Amino acid sequence: MIIDSHAHVVLPNERQIEWMEEAQIDKTVLFTSVVHPEKASSLMEFKKEMGMLYDIINGIKNPIEERLKAIEELKSAIKENPQRYIGFGSIPTGLSYEENLSWIEKYIVKNSFYGIGELTPNSGQVELLEPLFQASRSTGNLPLWVHTFFPLVTQDIKILLDLAKRYPSVSLILGHMGGIHWLDTLVACKDLSNVYIDLSATFTTLALEFAIREFPERVLFSSDAPYTSPLSAKINIETLIKDKGLCQQVLGGNIANLLQIC
Repeated sequence: MIIDSHAHVVLPNERQIEWMEEAQIDKTVLFTSVVHPEKASSLMEFKKEMGMLYDIINGIKNPIEERLKAIEELKSAIKENPQRYIGFGSIPTGLSYEENLSWIEKYIVKNSFYGIGELTPNSGQVELLEPLFQASRSTGNLPLWVHTFFPLVTQDIKILLDLAKRYPSVSLILGHMGGIHWLDTLVACKDLSNVYIDLSATFTTLALEFAIREFPERVLFSSDAPYTSPLSAKINIETLIKDKGLCQQVLGGNIANLLQIC
């Protein structure tokens, strides 16, 4: 089974299914999206959508109403194609342990989502995720998917990995492999068996090659659609991996094992 382990809700939903069919992807782990750059028809429209995204990633905005609307979009997409999608639900940054528990119960567990993310702490805010690690541990160890590209720096990723070390029962997925800090990130997570590495939006194909070589059971194929086409992301993996068994493992086996997908 080929599983795209990280893509965002695309509008219209039919386009996402078309992309999956084109890439021969069986299932997609679908995440919410407050912005929809795929709808932009001009460079300025795209810039506007990306400006909203950067405000969220940089901690300028943490929009609750928009987040709840995006969760409804995700629920609707999964309901239309339950055999093709499974969901990860978003959560605001900076909640207390009790607030995290309440949000998880109301918006993650009740919607039968498989994990929590995408989490986008700003640089200097990663420690705010500790109550969420605690809440995840209390609610069945739901995996946490954290954006580790810009604006996070090496020190932020170190703190994140320290949290993973403190909460070994909670699976942590490092979104985008640390961005430009990918090499330090790979070295730092070598002995952390609960840390998984998302292969989307990587800084260089060398990062993909070394991640797959060093962590064959902990790397996760993903497209981060609509920011990369699923077909392009899949071709990158198939080009790098000559061993068919390993290729199947990276393209779906690892995330299937992590999320216990039949």
